[in-house]
Amino acid sequence: MRGVKLLAACLYLAAAATVVVQAEDPYFHHVWNVTYGTASPLGVPQQVILINGQFPGPNINSTSNNNVIINVFNNLDEPFLLTWNGIQHRKNCWQDGTQGTMCPIMPGTNYTYHFQPKDQIGSYFYYPTTGMHRAAGGYGGLRVNSRLLIPVPYADPEDDYTVLIGDWFTKSHTQLKKFLDGGRTIGRPDGIVINGKSGKGDGSDAPLFTLKPGKTYRVRICNVGIKTSLNFRIQNHKMKLVEMEGSHVLQNDYDSLDVHVGQCYGTIVAANQEPKDYYMVASTRFLKKVITTTGLLRYEGGKGPASSQLPAGPVGWAWSLNQFRSFRWNLTASAARPNPQGSYHYGKINITRTIKLVNTQGKIDGKLRYALNGVSHTEPETPLKLAEYFGITDKVFKYDIITDNPTPEQIKNIKIEPNVLNITHRTFVEVVFENHEKSVQSWHLDGYSFFAVAVEPGTWTPEKRKNYNLLDAVSRHTIQVYPKCWAAILLTFDNCGMWNIRSENSERRYLGQQLYASVLSPEKSLRDEYNMPETSLQCGLVKNTPKPVNPYAGA
Repeated sequence: MRGVKLLAACLYLAAAATVVVQAEDPYFHHVWNVTYGTASPLGVPQQVILINGQFPGPNINSTSNNNVIINVFNNLDEPFLLTWNGIQHRKNCWQDGTQGTMCPIMPGTNYTYHFQPKDQIGSYFYYPTTGMHRAAGGYGGLRVNSRLLIPVPYADPEDDYTVLIGDWFTKSHTQLKKFLDGGRTIGRPDGIVINGKSGKGDGSDAPLFTLKPGKTYRVRICNVGIKTSLNFRIQNHKMKLVEMEGSHVLQNDYDSLDVHVGQCYGTIVAANQEPKDYYMVASTRFLKKVITTTGLLRYEGGKGPASSQLPAGPVGWAWSLNQFRSFRWNLTASAARPNPQGSYHYGKINITRTIKLVNTQGKIDGKLRYALNGVSHTEPETPLKLAEYFGITDKVFKYDIITDNPTPEQIKNIKIEPNVLNITHRTFVEVVFENHEKSVQSWHLDGYSFFAVAVEPGTWTPEKRKNYNLLDAVSRHTIQVYPKCWAAILLTFDNCGMWNIRSENSERRYLGQQLYASVLSPEKSLRDEYNMPETSLQCGLVKNTPKPVNPYAGA
């Protein structure tokens, strides 16, 4: 009898253990050593930032809801942080990796990030947010696959390749930072790289990827550069666009794609051409002098070099705007959840607040600064989120120092201070980016995806809402704004935290063209936001202050 009871107890414990394993999402652990090293992205040896000896850094291959744990050891001589561009960190801005939410990892120390791509799929990347480190590398691909039970609207590809394109400077990140600190622009890039390399284009380059004839491949393309919009194309091959920054899209074929800084596209490429070598081509957009680079694709068993005749890129921003208008949300496809994307009818929600953000540049004490609505953001020594959490905001920043609808006078007179918007939880907000300048802007919002409902020439007025796409605009995290144009986005601010709205142009961001949206939990409930993790770093005014005891409570 005792043996039967013991067996029953063992079976009960086994069943309970199985339930626990099934109930919790899997954990994936990584250890990253961040160091300086030498590479020759444009053929000239220079200092770069390596992760585990790699430039670019390792690709993160995840699945929806996985727990991603990355222990980052900073072996540089400067403070360091990484952000996970496009990962929403639901209720958990503590892992976002921006200087408004986290203390930097000091030289010779480490910090362990723990985040989940909760209810997300898609193509993303990570990069450093400290100083001008992004100009030295430290970036890599981040893909989030659909769970096996969730169907995807295309056949399984033979393989999955990440293509990181970006502009590149031969000057070091410290020299570029000195230029900016001295009030100077960093100028135009020296070249373009594909996965950290610039092809010679003479047939002697090693292939970046290999294709099997007759197979299809998932090709994810991200612009990880500093400031330059790029066009990407593949000799003799069309790209079927299937996903964009976490959303399945209507599947159209493209000869080339304009990829603005911070944006990612997921495509399907069929290896259906004569088996030989072909060039991938990335070239600059909207610059007087076009800079081009190549990367080699090789068919298995193929014979013959790639043609030296490269496919031409598009000209002008009207072409790019028309391409943007061709992107549509796939209403019937399921993303991270079983329900179709189109079951969320964003176009039928009443707008509760409109925020117009106008980008400008000017000089303060003879030094170049960039601003939004007349305020050029500066990062205080105490991160904004920590100031909020420890109840000392009055010593660090003020909320809402800009107006939602700025006057020309307010835009003109630039001042430097922390720029934080106070946004009410769960409100449906319209944000309009207005670009009066002559260069293309690229705007990113952390913690969310938004519906990019319009990009149009001129200045925005409420009457322009009649031109919004209120049915199938793509839900994404980064939007471009062409010269003398505006862009409108719609979203529900339902993710509590301190979230960065920034120019993806690194020199503009560094010199103040960013702000933060503070979304607080009205009930201070754990249902809305997690408490500060015990392992979080503390600095500034709260460096040696005990953490508040459970400021957020409840289920």
